[in-house]
Amino acid sequence: MNFDVVIIGSGIGGLTAGALLARYGKKVAIFESHSIPGGAAHTFTRKGFTFDSGPSFYCGLGNDKPSLNPLKQVLDIVGESLDVVPYDPLGHYHFPEGTFPVYSGLEEYRQNVAKITPEGAKELAAFESKMLDLYDCLKDIPTIVLRSDWQLFLVLATRYFPSLIKSLFQVGMISGSAGDIMDKTVKDKWVRRLIDLECFLLSGLKAKGTVAPEIAFMLGERTRAGVEYPVGGSAAIIDGLINGLKRYGGKLYLNSHVDKIITKSGKATGIKLKKGEIIEASVVISNATLWDTYEHLLSPEDLPSSHRQEQLATPAVKSFMHLHLGIKAEGLENLTGHHVVVHDSNQDITVPGNTCMISIPSVWDKNLAPDGHYVVHAYTLEPYEGWEKNADYENKKKQRSQTLYKALEKVIPDIRQRVVLELIGTPLTHSRFLRRYQGTYGPAIAAGNGLFPSCYTPISGLYRVGDSTLPGIGVPAVAASGILCANTLVSPQQVEKILSLRCYQKQ
Repeated sequence: MNFDVVIIGSGIGGLTAGALLARYGKKVAIFESHSIPGGAAHTFTRKGFTFDSGPSFYCGLGNDKPSLNPLKQVLDIVGESLDVVPYDPLGHYHFPEGTFPVYSGLEEYRQNVAKITPEGAKELAAFESKMLDLYDCLKDIPTIVLRSDWQLFLVLATRYFPSLIKSLFQVGMISGSAGDIMDKTVKDKWVRRLIDLECFLLSGLKAKGTVAPEIAFMLGERTRAGVEYPVGGSAAIIDGLINGLKRYGGKLYLNSHVDKIITKSGKATGIKLKKGEIIEASVVISNATLWDTYEHLLSPEDLPSSHRQEQLATPAVKSFMHLHLGIKAEGLENLTGHHVVVHDSNQDITVPGNTCMISIPSVWDKNLAPDGHYVVHAYTLEPYEGWEKNADYENKKKQRSQTLYKALEKVIPDIRQRVVLELIGTPLTHSRFLRRYQGTYGPAIAAGNGLFPSCYTPISGLYRVGDSTLPGIGVPAVAASGILCANTLVSPQQVEKILSLRCYQKQ
């Protein structure tokens, strides 16, 4: 088989790149090891319960308002839309000091913070004001037009010159961290911990490590567009991208593990599947992590030694413990769908087991569970080191899942008596099913300590997308990585032609 572009992995980064390139007229094929597409965002079913494997918090996927979400912009271009359920509050944060609802509107959000710390709420307003100023100067440049080559400057200068000038006045904030802004505006310890938590939920890093534009977009978009859950869960998003890919002639091959990227004279020429088949292509895009790409898919001699060593030394965010439960729903009619529990105020929020995230998506989409039941997904950071399949593995799984049960008891006190289905995932599970290096969440590249790499590699014709590339971790970010790569492989005129089509303008 021969294609213009082959993509390794059907995570959101690979799917967005593939769907866009197919829309631009490229002959595209995506090869996925798993039997289920979607990577970390795939959905699976057990005994009538449908579970999201990873992300469940989404913003700007509906059609009610123009969307700045890169994922929605790609879906628009390939002619796909989603049914969504809007909700507010977007969740509840459970601290040892108390529980409070988190609303999309910042004024209502601060009112609830003021019940805990009135002075802190005023400082939070100052922090948010700075962030919204940054959001305001960046929001007028849509992600869908961006690219990773020098022609980006021509696009910005010709189409978005006023916004470009405005952003130049914020260049210090754009390159800085959310922690830098927090230091200038917030002294209250509780609010500082709250901001650290918000950043941690986005990037896996606290405020000092999270780039300011990421938190600015989060605050701006959840205020402007609100939050929604896609009917059908993450699978609806993945299905939309696949439908768009196939609509324009792209192919998706499941159960097709890529063994090697083939290179000749410093250029990528295709891939070799585990079953031995050679797939030729002039462009190869890896949606695998940087560690898996450089350690397993390429041979050491394919890369400059210094570059390879530098990339493989990139620090990684820890892996996860997961708890997927099917529970009886009787008496839980007023249950809300998102919760974050911090167990101990004296421990850092990044300590494994201390911060637990909880999603109960059948609150919004009852078809995800049998009648009279809910699906529950709880997860927390967990290091990969020390995990191995041995005689103690099952006991260790039970023991390490207890912090998640303890968190769930803050929301549903009798959770243990309600369980009818229990699935416990460890870092080994994360690594095995997602084929991710040590089951990691992605690179731990802190703001100020370096930038996420672009889609380019030292090998001609080989590109990368996903959370190991700019702009980093999170669903909007990995969708943006796919956009940046796809647009770089075509001319600005081809991008402009698609954006000017009447079908896209309507949406």
